[in-house]
Amino acid sequence: MNDAERLDRLDRFVKRMNEVERDLTSPYVRPKDAATLILIDRSGREPKVLLGKRHQRHKFMPGKFVFPGGRVDRTDLFMPVARPLNPRAEAQLLKRVQRPSAAKARGFALAAIRETFEETGLLLGTRGSDIGKIPDGPWTAFGEAKILPDLGLVHFIGRAITPPGRPRRFDARFFTMDATAIAHRVEGVTGPDAELVELVWMPLAQAQQLDMPAVTGVMLEELDARIAEGFGHDLPVPFYQMPRGRFMRELL
Repeated sequence: MNDAERLDRLDRFVKRMNEVERDLTSPYVRPKDAATLILIDRSGREPKVLLGKRHQRHKFMPGKFVFPGGRVDRTDLFMPVARPLNPRAEAQLLKRVQRPSAAKARGFALAAIRETFEETGLLLGTRGSDIGKIPDGPWTAFGEAKILPDLGLVHFIGRAITPPGRPRRFDARFFTMDATAIAHRVEGVTGPDAELVELVWMPLAQAQQLDMPAVTGVMLEELDARIAEGFGHDLPVPFYQMPRGRFMRELL
């Protein structure tokens, strides 16, 4: 891909974010830290990603296809790991962040892994015998399975803040991990009465045709572009935000 094609593609990403009609009349709320994980299966000819369909009864994005994710929890700061984040990913996570620390960067990545377990039943990491002290709550399932998250396998690929004027706002970090990181699965987590009613593995091009939020589709395209560029930790990370009525894309 030459420079002109690359710039045209980036322009399309920003345009897609700005074309969405949004009600921005709600009172200002501070965005909450959140994390999302894109699991990618690159074992076949075409990379496939895992998406879940949200329940129709949800007030927030009902019926949409999304990646597993949610808010950062305090327990995420204390979960032991098999390996730390790549130094480049850690540095990018701490840009444009209040009170940056290594623990905060690790917490973002761990939140994505925990939320993936809570919404899909998939435990991502490495099995071992000496796993240390596990925080109470959802992380206890990792302790029982003797699995530690391996942050060395995590790639930080994007960040987006919900625009001011929305009733719910998130400062979301988007991560990706290879499907080979799946160490165990708890059955029965998804279904008719769960937050995600179904899970699907789909090639990137087909996945972009699903009914999904604009930011989900854009991050799929960002992932596709990242794969084309070599998928390295040294690549810059896009940051989408709306400071003056229109989305802007900058690089971390």
